[in-house]
Amino acid sequence: MLIKKRIIEGKGIKFSREINRKEIARAFLYILHNDLHKQPFGFLEDVFVDESFRGKGIGTAILNKVMKEAKKQRCYKIVATSRYSRPEAHRLYKRLCFKDWGKEFRLDL
Repeated sequence: MLIKKRIIEGKGIKFSREINRKEIARAFLYILHNDLHKQPFGFLEDVFVDESFRGKGIGTAILNKVMKEAKKQRCYKIVATSRYSRPEAHRLYKRLCFKDWGKEFRLDL
C-alpha cells in the first residue's frame, strides 16, 4: 500500500505577559491548514496563568488577543484542548464563547 506524504507548513505565535521579566501567563496559537477548508484553523495550546495571578483577567486578556489574531489570520475556527481536571479553564473558555465540542485523544510518544 502506497501512502503519500506532503509537507504542510504552519506557523506558531506566542502570546505572553511578564512582570519583572518573569513570564506569568502565556498561550500559543498555531495556524494550520488542511484540505477541508480554504481558510486555516487555529490550534490553541499551552494556555497558562501562574496560580498567584489567576482570577485577575490576565487569561481573558491573552485569549482575547489570540482570538483577534486568529481572525486577522482568517482562521475559520480555533480548537482548544483541555484536560478534564481543569474546570476553571473550561469555565473561562465557555465565558469566551468556546463550545464543548468533543473529546481529545492523546498518544504519548
